[in-house]
Amino acid sequence: MLVDGGSSIDILFRNSLPALKLTPAQLKPYDAQFWGVLPGQSSVPLGQITLPVQFGTPDHFRTEFVNFVVTEFEGTYHAILGRPSLTKFMAVPNYSYLFLKMPTEKGVLTVRGNVYSTYTCEEESFKITEAIDLSIRMAETVVQATQVPPDQLQLPEQETPRKSSKSKEHKEVQLVNGSLEKTALIGANLDAK
Repeated sequence: MLVDGGSSIDILFRNSLPALKLTPAQLKPYDAQFWGVLPGQSSVPLGQITLPVQFGTPDHFRTEFVNFVVTEFEGTYHAILGRPSLTKFMAVPNYSYLFLKMPTEKGVLTVRGNVYSTYTCEEESFKITEAIDLSIRMAETVVQATQVPPDQLQLPEQETPRKSSKSKEHKEVQLVNGSLEKTALIGANLDAK
């Protein structure tokens, strides 16, 4: 799970639905688009669902109901907790140390993140985002190619070969026998002496 204090919504990725034994039929409609997950692209969610989220252990925990927007695409995380859930839990994240602290009836609960799994998920997330971005740009290129007029799709005729640029008034002479780099141009009509 990614904790993102910059996100204005809580997101649940489509690939997490089977693990939670949820189906798209259980989602409620959500008619707004959101930006920021895919670079330069808006996302139309599949719907929304409210689920209980619990942090902690059986003897020291905190549970709240969070309204998740379910994305149409898959991600490396199961979910993204944004500002709405951080506010609901009254949680304070420390992104440098991967800590999340929140009040409970038994005192402050500290949840620690795993640096290795965070790095692995981020690396995989960049690859997925890059692949999605590339496929979107390829689809746009195909659409643009179908809109090119037929007269512009013809191959141009081959150019006529250019005439030799060597002058008939000059000739190239090797200054050192066997060395093509050491040459000079002299008049073509000069006496051999």
